[in-house]
Formats: sequence, structure tokens, C-alpha cells
Amino acid sequence: MGNALRFLYKGCCKPATAGVSDGVSTPNDGVSALSHDLFQFDTTSQVPEGLSKHVVSSKKAQANWYRKLLEAWREAKPPPKIPEEASRFVIQTLKRHQKADVQGLLAYYGLPRQPSANAPTSLPQGFKFELQTLPVDMKAVPDGDTITVYVSTTDPRESSNLPREVRLAADQRSKARAAKNYTKADELHKKIIDSGYRVLNLQNQEILARKYRIRLRGIDAPESSMPYGKEAKEELVKLIQGKCLKVLVYDEDLYGRCVGDIFCNGKFVQEVMLKEGLAWHYTAYDQRVELATWEKEARAKRVGLWASANPEKPWEWRKNKRQRVA
Repeated sequence: MGNALRFLYKGCCKPATAGVSDGVSTPNDGVSALSHDLFQFDTTSQVPEGLSKHVVSSKKAQANWYRKLLEAWREAKPPPKIPEEASRFVIQTLKRHQKADVQGLLAYYGLPRQPSANAPTSLPQGFKFELQTLPVDMKAVPDGDTITVYVSTTDPRESSNLPREVRLAADQRSKARAAKNYTKADELHKKIIDSGYRVLNLQNQEILARKYRIRLRGIDAPESSMPYGKEAKEELVKLIQGKCLKVLVYDEDLYGRCVGDIFCNGKFVQEVMLKEGLAWHYTAYDQRVELATWEKEARAKRVGLWASANPEKPWEWRKNKRQRVA
């Protein structure tokens, strides 16, 4: 990640500061701070220093709460992502404990003390899960329908699934760099990368992030060596380079990629690709009427690949290529 990406990261989607040292958090920070503190407890067995100012029980009792919360968080499918969900989660998990302690814990993280029963869910119905990515690097776009993204492990869902060995390796790497033992730090980073994670330096801040490969749901763009393959890749890069994305994941394909819808600055990326004539509606896997309509509009305007009378379909191109190799 270069200096340009660090510049674009500024103000885009900087992760919440882990922990809440003074007991004051914004609504968006509270869930991430709780998640961070739970898994920091898993590593250190220490509760946050400032918590005692908000609760009546001892440090020993606080440690007991965090053990219960950590276990419940790991079992939650999915874990809380919004303040209302996190508040209900804490209240339910610690329902046998003193009310003053539960209320104090909620106040420490800035979570609502009486969550609304009608609060909206964090994920739209029908999706498996949602990803909020870090800024995308142009090198992470190999073609017009596939990208590689990274998600900060301060995200509640990522915290709940972060392997202990990766967290420990990241902590050890930070200590090695502080001691200027860069050889050891590089070895530890390789271990982190081999586990599907990476430490990114964004705006002079190191962020442990999980790697995801994403296949754009419902479209099939020309392969790189096909006509308009280069143009499709360039359009996708133009849309998402340096941007934070929202990815709604539906499935996983045979290659281990998450299949999902991608949104960037209010734009539905697949819609843009279809309307620009740089992708087919992939009807074998997606029957959405709106995608068919956008392809039809591009065909009628003869834009992009539809300028050709009979453009070769990428799935047929791939089939023919396999036959030639065989």
C-alpha cells in the first residue's frame, strides 16, 4: 500500500479506536471497542483499566464477566454489529449479575441502557453477512468482476473470528518492530499473511486486517485477454480504487471467493458495469430482473462490448480454452 492509498484512507473509514479509556464512546465506536476489549482479554486476561469507575464489583468479578461475554460473543451467529444488538447481548449474557454492574458496563461502552425492541437489524434479510472494507488498492483488481479486499479486525465480526495465533503474532510483531528487530518482524508478518491476514500501514497507523477475495455477484466480465477485458478492469478500478466498500455476501464459489453485491459511495457497482456495456448478466447464477434490464439497455445503446455484433461470452471463452488445453 503506497502513500497515495494512505492519503485516500484519511477520513474514509478509519476503524474505531480500540478500547474506551474514559468511558465515553460514539455510537459507532462502542461495539468495536467492546469487541476489541473482549479479545484483548483473551490474550492478556486483563479487563480495561477505566472500567472500575463505572461498576461496583471487583476486578475479579469483572474478569468473570469478560470470560462469559467472550464465550458468548464467539458463539453468536452473527455477533453484534450495532449498538442496540450489543446492548441486548450484554444484558442477556449478564442477566444474573447486579443491575448496577450491567448498566455501568453499558455506559462505559456508550451502549443504550434500554435497547428498543423494534431496533433494525444490522444486516439486510437474505444476506449471509456484510463486509465494510478498508480502501481498495488498484493492484487488488485483476479483472472486471473480481477484487481482493481487506477488513479491519476491529470490526466486531472479524474480532469474533480472529485466530488467537494471529493476534499473538501481530502483538509479537509490534514488539519486534519497536525493538528494531525487523528480521523477526518480517518473519511474523509472513506467518500472519499465510493465515489470510495482513498488517496494513494506513495514514501512519498499522491495522491488522483479514483478506477476502470477492466475486461480483450476477455479472460476468470479459477475461483480460478478451475484447473489452482491459476496459472492464479499468472501469472497475476507476469505480473502487482508494474507496471503502460495502460488500453484501451471499455465497462462496468453488474457488473460495465470496460472491456478493458491492456498493461504493452510494453506487451499485454491478449496475455501473452492466450499463457501461462491460459485463454480461450472468443468468446461469442470477435471475434478478434489474440486472437483465441494465444489460438490455446497454445492448440497445450499443455501448462497450455491445458495439460488436456478436461478442463472445466469457463462460464460452473459458470453456473453449479448457478444451484447447485438454
